[in-house]
Amino acid sequence: MHRDQSAAAWTAICNVDEIVPNTGVCALLQGQQVAVFRMNEGEGSGSRVFAIGNYDPNSQAAVLSRGLVGNLGERLVVASPIYKHHFDLQTGECLEAPEHSVPTWPARIEGGKVWVGA
Repeated sequence: MHRDQSAAAWTAICNVDEIVPNTGVCALLQGQQVAVFRMNEGEGSGSRVFAIGNYDPNSQAAVLSRGLVGNLGERLVVASPIYKHHFDLQTGECLEAPEHSVPTWPARIEGGKVWVGA
């Protein structure tokens, strides 16, 4: 459910340094809660950002921005703080229950700010 990056209207969410590395924050984008994650690529190589729906359909709560981030194999994921289901940060897929996957939005860092496309 990833939206086309070229057609996106971009919204500045916050300064990139306002998100602690390897954590998430919640933002309101066109009336919808979006979980925005900043992931460090490694020593001195900068950060990447991801945006997925904040609502966890498994627990029926808006909590994904508060989940723990990490990786399962090659996949960057967030574990929901309630039932610990893992959501792929690139695709929004729920690994344990794919029918409960969440939407994604394009995200980027530019000019020291985090931008999310809608």
